[in-house]
Amino acid sequence: MSLWHLEWLRLTRTRRLVALLGVYVFFGLTGPLTARYLSEILGSLNTDGVRVELPDPTPADGIAQFAGNASQIGVLVVVLIAASALAFDARREMAVFLRTRITGVRAVIIPAYAVTTGAAVAALLLGTLAAWYETGVLLGPLPVARMLAGIGFGAVFLAFAVAAVALAAAAVVRGVLAAGGVTLAVLLAMAILGGIGGLGRWLPTTLAGAPAGLVDGTAPGFYLPATAVTVAGTAAALAGAIVLGGRREL
Repeated sequence: MSLWHLEWLRLTRTRRLVALLGVYVFFGLTGPLTARYLSEILGSLNTDGVRVELPDPTPADGIAQFAGNASQIGVLVVVLIAASALAFDARREMAVFLRTRITGVRAVIIPAYAVTTGAAVAALLLGTLAAWYETGVLLGPLPVARMLAGIGFGAVFLAFAVAAVALAAAAVVRGVLAAGGVTLAVLLAMAILGGIGGLGRWLPTTLAGAPAGLVDGTAPGFYLPATAVTVAGTAAALAGAIVLGGRREL
């Protein structure tokens, strides 16, 4: 059995793929629904006689609701699933089994990275398509080119997030939760720094909000600097994970 097949079985038989797809599709269906009926929901919860009035929702609001949940809870699920695949040194028996049968950790990291990233991107695609459909039904049509560009930018960000997990698992910590926690802390720090001046235009976390930003009028060129940094960072993180993971002793 090849390591590629092993990673696929690990993803499917443990129901991690179902959980990943379910999270994104759930938010894809409920995000536009929340945007459409938020005013009515808040009004029904009000018991003090205060009337809550919100602007009429737009198609951009439906995608913004989905993108907000996907960039938080969705990414959390992606990072934890990636950590369970890439932090193979956390399980000593598994680490010994793999390291004594391969010529280098690259043979382990690349399949785990590629399969996990592919699953994450597939989940993002399905979730976005669900949000796209639901928004079209409830709020109105969306620009096709900008939606497709948003999916592309989001996929680049998820590829970076999984690569960051690989680096954390190889160079910083051993445990699954520790690798996930370090990665989430780094992503959170990037998101905070993104609010400082024009720095956000260069940070990978900016791409997570690209689907909402693009349909709300942000020019696609705004995300190009972050895309360049993210692609370079992904390659560097993977290379670092392979080099440092190969030097780690059991």
